[in-house]
Amino acid sequence: MAHRRNPPPSSRASSQLRADARRNRVLVLQAARSAFEEAGLAVPLGEIARRAGVGTGTVYRHFPTKEALFRATVVDRVRLFTDTARELAQAEDAGGVFFRYLAAVVRLSTRNKGLCDALEGSFEPSPGVEDDFRAALSVLLARAQQAGTVRKDVTIGDVMALLVGCLSMEQRRGPGVAPGRMTALACDSLRPGRRVTKLPPNPAVGRNETGCAVCGGAMPSARTGRPARYCGAACRQKAHRERARARGASEVVREAEV
Repeated sequence: MAHRRNPPPSSRASSQLRADARRNRVLVLQAARSAFEEAGLAVPLGEIARRAGVGTGTVYRHFPTKEALFRATVVDRVRLFTDTARELAQAEDAGGVFFRYLAAVVRLSTRNKGLCDALEGSFEPSPGVEDDFRAALSVLLARAQQAGTVRKDVTIGDVMALLVGCLSMEQRRGPGVAPGRMTALACDSLRPGRRVTKLPPNPAVGRNETGCAVCGGAMPSARTGRPARYCGAACRQKAHRERARARGASEVVREAEV
């Protein structure tokens, strides 16, 4: 009959140390998350260690800098926003989903000083995380534009800038202004209408970038083949209609000259 061998004492001690390290890391992250929500990147590491119930050296063993700890706490929230946008990519009522999503991101971010710092560009959580969020939001924007609920000349860069502006306005609203009121007013600027102000054209994209020939929105560079000229079917159809109108106008001019 085979007998089970107990692990040597050194192995058990090593396993216990790893378990303690994982527990301490979780405690540090939880304390940092609440501290950064309240004070942003300005919170001292010593305060985070005090809240976690560990020494400052323990914090440094898991996170060599305060920026690294801040990045770890913010990345989770931004990824949650990204995952939510992806889940909504095929939802009905594309326009309503787009505007409700923007309002929710602003509402949840306004309560979190650390997240505001990240979204406002004071500290970049991670290039890949930000790119994923931007790409997921671009899909919601494109679907809302195709549904006719967002004006066609709005780009993802406009939306990202508007998000930052809404965060700033919500944080600085006066005591007599209801939460979300500034966001609702700003989001109305995205809606199409006869009296909307025509936007100034965006500057030309760089040589290594590509932009939609109709709306000017940035597009990823094509890995193979001819680079795309339009960001989607809506802009492609619009360009086709404009070319057709131009051909029709030129034919009328030629007949008039004859």
